[in-house]
Amino acid sequence: MTSPCQENGGTTNHPMKGIKVKLTRTVLRSVLLNVFLGAVAFVVAQDTPPAENVQYKWAFVARGGEAGMRQVGVVTKDTSMATGDEFKLFVNCAKPAYVYVVHKSSRNEVTLLFPYDLGMFEKDFKLDKNYYIPKGREWFKLDKNTGTETFYILASSERLTDLEKNLQSFFNAPAEKKSDAAALVVNEIKDIKKRFRTFSTLAERPISIAGNVRGEKTKAIDPDRVDIATLATDVSANNFFTKTITIDHK
Repeated sequence: MTSPCQENGGTTNHPMKGIKVKLTRTVLRSVLLNVFLGAVAFVVAQDTPPAENVQYKWAFVARGGEAGMRQVGVVTKDTSMATGDEFKLFVNCAKPAYVYVVHKSSRNEVTLLFPYDLGMFEKDFKLDKNYYIPKGREWFKLDKNTGTETFYILASSERLTDLEKNLQSFFNAPAEKKSDAAALVVNEIKDIKKRFRTFSTLAERPISIAGNVRGEKTKAIDPDRVDIATLATDVSANNFFTKTITIDHK
């Protein structure tokens, strides 16, 4: 009896053979097309600049020197300052973001310089508003406790709730546990920086004054009347920005 799949001396003539070949070619074309489109999408994604969803101005300004010879300096990197020198910071957000400035003193004490308190983001944090640290015309002054002063500046498109929890724990800790609680805050900052290290800073540039880009030191400005907003740096970043500045307090 002749098999239904064989005729003419065993020559295969399966009625589905031609359909299988066509389906195989169609699937192959589909796979190749998807691979090609995926490659194109990858290239486009690589060429598309990341969104600048973190945009703000900030300044870290120091002043010091003998009477009659006081100077103002913009702090952009690790530097040295002496007991009695003063400093002030400034923040102004162009886009919604969460900005934190944490100070670790030479005695390993932690202070949240900005926001002014952890409820500020809900109560009073507006775009294009100048925030001075400390508020108003006051300046911080370095005391007699010499050593290393560290400032952590973080800006994120997402609220850093774990950092806030660690800060709150530090605030609530009894005196004998403050040191351990402070260490947890610093460790959390380091962990945050590791988690966000893939995000890039797109620009960090000084703002021009009267058409000229300011230098790091401005002797012409009256150190007792300077508005540090005029000495700010413009920052644009993708999701996250961080900067650590260390002061050698002598």
